[in-house]
Amino acid sequence: MDSDGTQDARGTHATPVPRPATPPEVPAVPPRPTRAPGAGPDGSTFLTWLRAPRPEAQPGVWRFGHVPRPDQEPEQIPTRQLLSGALIAFLCGWLVCSLLWNGYLGDFWQWPWYVLAPDSWTHGQSELGGTLSYVYSILFFVGTFAIFGKIGRWGEVWRRFGPPAWRRAAPVAERAPAPEQDPGSWPALRAAGAADAAERLASDARSGLMRDVDYARIVRAWQGVRSGRHDLPTFSGAVLKDGAAACLHPSGERDLSARVARHDLVSGQVRLGTTADDPRNPYAYRGTGLGLGPDLIGTSLLAVGPAGSGKTGTVVRPLAESLCLQALAGRASVVVVGAAGTGLGPADAFDVVVRIGNPESIYDLDLYGGTNDPDEAAAVLAEALVGDLADPHPGSDSRRSTTVLAQLLGPFRAVHDRFPSVPELRQLLDGSPGALGALRTGLEGSGQESLLRELDARERQLGHPGDVAAVLADRVALLDRPAFAGFFDTSGQSRPFTLKALDHPVRVRIDLPARGHAEASRMLARLVLAQFTASVAVREDRSLFACLVLDDATGVVTPEAVRGIQRLRSGNAGAVLTLRTLDDVPRPLRGPLLGSTGCRMALAGVTPWDGQDFAEVWGKEWTEARDVTDRQIIAETPAGKALHAVRRVITGKAPTARAVTVRQVERERWSASELAHGVPPGHAVLSLTSVQGEHAPPLLVDLRG
Repeated sequence: MDSDGTQDARGTHATPVPRPATPPEVPAVPPRPTRAPGAGPDGSTFLTWLRAPRPEAQPGVWRFGHVPRPDQEPEQIPTRQLLSGALIAFLCGWLVCSLLWNGYLGDFWQWPWYVLAPDSWTHGQSELGGTLSYVYSILFFVGTFAIFGKIGRWGEVWRRFGPPAWRRAAPVAERAPAPEQDPGSWPALRAAGAADAAERLASDARSGLMRDVDYARIVRAWQGVRSGRHDLPTFSGAVLKDGAAACLHPSGERDLSARVARHDLVSGQVRLGTTADDPRNPYAYRGTGLGLGPDLIGTSLLAVGPAGSGKTGTVVRPLAESLCLQALAGRASVVVVGAAGTGLGPADAFDVVVRIGNPESIYDLDLYGGTNDPDEAAAVLAEALVGDLADPHPGSDSRRSTTVLAQLLGPFRAVHDRFPSVPELRQLLDGSPGALGALRTGLEGSGQESLLRELDARERQLGHPGDVAAVLADRVALLDRPAFAGFFDTSGQSRPFTLKALDHPVRVRIDLPARGHAEASRMLARLVLAQFTASVAVREDRSLFACLVLDDATGVVTPEAVRGIQRLRSGNAGAVLTLRTLDDVPRPLRGPLLGSTGCRMALAGVTPWDGQDFAEVWGKEWTEARDVTDRQIIAETPAGKALHAVRRVITGKAPTARAVTVRQVERERWSASELAHGVPPGHAVLSLTSVQGEHAPPLLVDLRG
C-alpha cells in the first residue's frame, strides 16, 4: 500500500527499489529539508497554493489562479476620448440646467407640476407646496444630469477610475474556506469514515510537512481506494503511520532536487509561457498562461523549429520535469530520449538512466523489448533496422524484414532459450555456415519441425536478389562496434531496461551517443519508439499515463511509427517529438504525421515550406475584412470652394469622404509567410487538441514568460 500498488519495473534493477542511476564517483545528493520547498513554518504557503482557484478553462489555459475572460473583446473607449466626453456632457448639462432655472428657456419644464399639484400649492399659498416645488425642481435637474451622464458615459468613468477600480487593485484578505470545502481538510476522507487519516494529513499540511507531490500522490492513492484496488483500512493505516510521506514512490523520493518550470500538480499542468496579447489570438486567450498536461499531451505533441529556437530548453525539459513529478505522484510513467549532454534533466531526477555507448552506464537497453515472442521481437527490430528505408528502397520492405528476422529469432530462442546478441545476429543474417549449422544441429531431434522448415526457407533465400538479409546485416553492423561492445547483452550479465516496465510509475532517461554514431542513434531512437508504441498497447493498468519524450525525431518517423502514434491516445499514452525541420520527414509522411498529433507547434525561424505544411493542416477561417475608400469632395458653390481651399491650406490635403465596406472573407489562420517571418524570437505558434476532443486554434505564445 505504501507504493500505491506500484512495483519495481520488471528487469530494470536488481535491488527492490529503483535509485537514480548516477556514475559511482558522483557524490550523493544531500538530504532534502523536512519542510515543503518554499513553505512557511506553518504551511501557509502550501495551503494558499492548495486553496487557489482553478476554474475550468479552455484547452491550454494555465488554470492556477486563472480569471476567465469573455470570448469577445469588449469595446474599449480611449481614455482621452472618455474623459473629454464626460467633461463636455457635464458642462452641457450644467448649461441647460442654468438656463432652465433662470427662465431663459421659459417655464415649460414645470408644466407637470402645474398639472398635478393643487392650485394652493402652485400659487405659493402653502408652505408644503413650496417645499415640494423645490423637490420637484431638484428631481427634474437630477434627471437631466442623468441623461447627460448616460451620453457622457459617466458610469464607465466610475468603473475605470473610481472605487471599483481601487478595489480590484487592492489585495483582498484571504478567508479560510469552510471545512467541507477546504481541500486541506481532506473532506472526501472524512465523508468516507477516515477522519483520523484526514486529521493527520491536515495537521501535516498546516505544519509545513506536506509538498505538492505529497498531495498529488495521496490523492492518487485515495482514487485507488475508491476504485476498489486498495482497501480503506490499509490506506488509513499507512497515512496514520507516515502522514504526508505515505504511499511513497518505489524510489522513496518525494520531490525533485531542482525545478526549472512552474508546476501545478492539482490540475496536472506545467506552465510553458504566456499567450501573447496579439490580435491574431482569440480574446479569451490573450495574456493568459499556457499550461500543458496529460489531457493535451495524450494526443501527442510535435514541435518544429531550427537549432537554437528553444525546443529543448522551453518545451522538452519542462514537459519531462512535469512527467517526472507526475511519476513520483504515481500518475505517470515517462521515457525521455535524447543525445547525451543535451540537458534533458539531471540524473537524480530519474530512476533509470541508460547511457548507450558509455562504459559507466549502470543500465543496458533490451534490444528485443522484453518480449518472449519471436514474431513480436522481429516486428519491432525490423522497424528499427529498416523502417526508414521502406519507401525509398523497395527491397528493404519492413514486412519482408520481419519475416527474415522471425526465421532466425525463433530457431535461436528454441535452442538457446534467449535471443541472439548483436554479433550473433549479424552472423546469422550474413548466412554464416557455422552459425546456421549450429542452429540446425540444435533443432534436429527436438521435435521442432516447424522451426526447421523456417531455417530451411532462410537458407534457400540466401543470396537471392530479393533477399533483405544483407541490408539487415549492414544495419546490425552499426551496433556491432567497439563502443557498444558492452551493450545489448542477452546472456543475463547486464541490467537491461525494457519498456514493459511502463506498467509502473517509472522515470527513465535514455542517452544516445552524442557524436560519431549518428546513424546508430537514429536507429536506436526508432527502436525505442517502436517498443514504446507496442508496450503501451498491452498495458494492464491504463489509468497510468505513459509518455515518450523524443528530443530529436530526425530519421525516426516511419509509416509504422505514424500508425503507432495514432494508437497512443486510446491507450492513455502520448509522445512528444521535436524536429529541426519537416524536411527530416519523408514528404509522403509529413501530412499523416501532422494529422496524427493533436498538438502542433511551429517555433520562431521555421522555413516557409515548413510553414506551408502547418498552414495547410491548420486550415482557414472566416474573418471580417474592411475596405476603406477615400473619395475627394468636389465643391460646387463659391463658399464651398473657399472653405475647401482654407481646409487644404491648413491640413495640406484635399477634403475627402471615407467609404467603408465590410465583408466576410476566408483566409488562412496563419500563412506560411507569417509563420516564417512574423513569429518573434522566443515565441511559437501552437494549436492544441485535448483527449476529450476540445480544440484550441493556433495561438502565438511567448515561451520566455
